[in-house]
Amino acid sequence: MDKWRKELRFDGRVVMLGFGSVGQGVLPLLLRHIELRPDQIIIIKPHAEGLQAAQEYGVRNIVTRITKDNYREVLEPHLSHGDFLLNLSVDVSSIELITMCQERGALYLDTCIEPWEGAYTDTSTPLAQRTNYALRESALALRRPGQQPTAVLTHGANPGLVSHFVKQALLNIARDTGETSTTPPTTREGWARLAEQLGVCVIHIAERDTQVSNERKRPGEFVNTWSVDAFVDEGTQPAELGWGTHERHFPPDGARHEAGCLASIYLRRPGAATRVRTWTPLAGPIHGFLITHGESISIADHFTLGDPARPAYRPTVHYAYHPCDDAVLSLHELAGLNWHVQKYKRVLKEDITEGRDELGVLLMGHAKGAYWYGSQLTIGEARELCPYNSATTLQVTAPVMAAMVWAMKNPTRGVVEPDDLPHDEMVSLCSPYLGNVVGVYSEWTPLVDRGWLFEEQLDRADPWQFKNFRVD
Repeated sequence: MDKWRKELRFDGRVVMLGFGSVGQGVLPLLLRHIELRPDQIIIIKPHAEGLQAAQEYGVRNIVTRITKDNYREVLEPHLSHGDFLLNLSVDVSSIELITMCQERGALYLDTCIEPWEGAYTDTSTPLAQRTNYALRESALALRRPGQQPTAVLTHGANPGLVSHFVKQALLNIARDTGETSTTPPTTREGWARLAEQLGVCVIHIAERDTQVSNERKRPGEFVNTWSVDAFVDEGTQPAELGWGTHERHFPPDGARHEAGCLASIYLRRPGAATRVRTWTPLAGPIHGFLITHGESISIADHFTLGDPARPAYRPTVHYAYHPCDDAVLSLHELAGLNWHVQKYKRVLKEDITEGRDELGVLLMGHAKGAYWYGSQLTIGEARELCPYNSATTLQVTAPVMAAMVWAMKNPTRGVVEPDDLPHDEMVSLCSPYLGNVVGVYSEWTPLVDRGWLFEEQLDRADPWQFKNFRVD
């Protein structure tokens, strides 16, 4: 007997655009949890490599590269009312795809809001327009009054699952401090007021990936545990962070947006060249890269109280990512090449020998100091739980599956973000695939052991200032 429950039956077609490490890993989850025949699925990808999972499950594929000129010609014959476009591609405009799905009555989900190829590094475009802030504003502008086909934006691990982790972490802190009711809020404002009442002023998406392969990185090669192209794209975008109301030292290289939700700022430097101090339970204090991510903006926006231009409350929110060691070396080499990507690229999959991905949210400033809540998943556990996955990809593919199930059950919700979805349902669907899900309190602050060897410019009156987290 199959121990995995089918969440629903889906009668439409599923078009998977892109079939890299995440696509390969999510396919068995879709067939496991959705009553769906392989002949209802079609994969469209730019090259014929990496089709073993599709062949094993009997899923057909089309090998073609999607461009501005051909995306409608290729996709429209496969998308009708009630079908589902799962966009896992890189360098294909999410805005164009969502618009097409709205026209055709098809459901949609992606893990990142992507522009067309070359947009991230188009120096003729103002820096503010090369941000995830600008991409998010463009996607949210597609919302219309009344019912629309559901289009779920950015629902992987992060962005995605971490928005639900934040809400669960807030409930756990409220329970443990006894400062407020642990009844979950039911509105956006309710969640923001809970965070404010608890005193949360900083939220990190704090991640440490320790997965390794027997074959180490070679000179001229970029190695990662997930898409190299996607990582380079986001790493060469400006660093971005939600900007909290407690902050009193605006970064000298920072810039504000002039329109939109106004919840975040950006730095005039790439995220792959910007490091911050953070903490995870197993790794302890670490330096992570302040890579731009959609959740840095959406969480800060959803947790804003008052006038967005002069908010009464908003936390600082950003990603603090320590990728696998070979990826760190790859970023170091990429910086030396002045952000021209290496000739060779390799995604670690079956060759991973050991390690884990420790991914969670670190909420700081409340009565108990700091609280990390998230997933500690080893490569061995990931392989046992679902084929074609590493620890990193399974933390992405489970939330993709969960949000697809939600969209299929709620097909007329229009354009939504992870923060709009029910956090308890998402965590429940994902938890069997996340390994050890833990919440850990810590006395760590970014001021611990600082300034003993060399003098540093710190704000010792408030440890939670961004200038204290930033690595000069």
